[in-house]
Amino acid sequence: MKLAEIFETLVGPDLSVRITAYDGSAAGPEDAEYGLHLKTPRGTTYLVTAPGDLGLARAYVSGDLELIGAHPGDPYGALQALAADLKFTKPSPLEMAQVARALGVEHFKPIPPPPQEALPRWRRFAEGLRHSRTRDADAIHYHYDVSNRFYELVLGESMTYTCAIYPRPDATLDEAQANKYRLIFDKLALKPGDRLLDIGCGWGGMVRYAAQRGVHALGVTLSREQAQWAQQAIADQGLGDFAEVRFSDYRDVTESEFDAISSIGLTEHIGVANYPKYFGFMRDKLRPGGLILNHSITRSENKTRSKAGPFIDRYVFPDGELTGSGTVIARMQDVPRIEVMHEENFRLHYAMTLRDWNRNLVENWDEAVAEVGEGTARLWGLYMAGCRIGFERNIIQLHHVLATKLQLDATSDLPLRPWWQP
Repeated sequence: MKLAEIFETLVGPDLSVRITAYDGSAAGPEDAEYGLHLKTPRGTTYLVTAPGDLGLARAYVSGDLELIGAHPGDPYGALQALAADLKFTKPSPLEMAQVARALGVEHFKPIPPPPQEALPRWRRFAEGLRHSRTRDADAIHYHYDVSNRFYELVLGESMTYTCAIYPRPDATLDEAQANKYRLIFDKLALKPGDRLLDIGCGWGGMVRYAAQRGVHALGVTLSREQAQWAQQAIADQGLGDFAEVRFSDYRDVTESEFDAISSIGLTEHIGVANYPKYFGFMRDKLRPGGLILNHSITRSENKTRSKAGPFIDRYVFPDGELTGSGTVIARMQDVPRIEVMHEENFRLHYAMTLRDWNRNLVENWDEAVAEVGEGTARLWGLYMAGCRIGFERNIIQLHHVLATKLQLDATSDLPLRPWWQP
């Protein structure tokens, strides 16, 4: 069997993409817009020893598998076409025996993965239990301490690595990110002199936005590089009297009686089992009548297991967990004196955000590769384009949940209806 025949055995013969391999074999229509080219025997080993998205990612990140017809900084179109074709099925024993004979036993022996891959879950136990402080710090370091310059190239001037909110379809990425901060600021009913705690603050975008409007804002992040970049930006913008970003675990914040707390893109790293403690921490740090805004990626339902799949866990967010917005709301409601006030879904806005990040990566491709290496740059193009498809197909969503800390007698002085503009 030739390699293309083996591929057809695994995914079926009705291909709309072109498959070619280093042995000269091919499958699929010759005039296909998109295709896959398997370049090396090492790529075959990756595909055989980890069938599915993990093996494909290993072969692609290592450069052993090429996506034809797409820029590596934005392989969105190719991934869309492949998603329709790549339906891996378990071969019959006879087919598997034929594949094994054709490939040779050497391809079934595991080899080291690309250097971008995180350790498997069972190996991470050496770094502490899941969502322990040490292991959480390692997971954040893996994803966010890639390179501040690389993030500047991908994220743009806003230096914001969370879903933007587009005020209109033709808005720029920076306009949409500013609009996101404006919306969160307004939902939290912040005013000059108030105190804001931003948990998992990234490069301090929300902190600086609030400080520019007279709010005393404290941000915390487990990424040392983020904290250093944010503190420099605060100094450059003359916001030192109002803003601070600390390299710190949020659980080490000693201050309390905040008027508002924002959590923008951190819940995904907390672990579903830790939601009660997380939301309880927020309540304890908030003054009575204060507001919480939780901004997080969720699943589109509440039944699927929370742990990420192999590719996301090993290449993107080690130990990341997603659940449905219903679970998030339920865990917030279960915390005494926390009342959920409003919920909103921004799924399509995240698809647009990822589109613009991919565009930035394409435009800055050469500098990005020089900064982090081609393998890491290819990984980010693949991950962002794949996530865009996930949001477009309603596999994942992005939700805002707004809540308040009630007075002891359960009274509230908040307006009867939403007080912010869309």
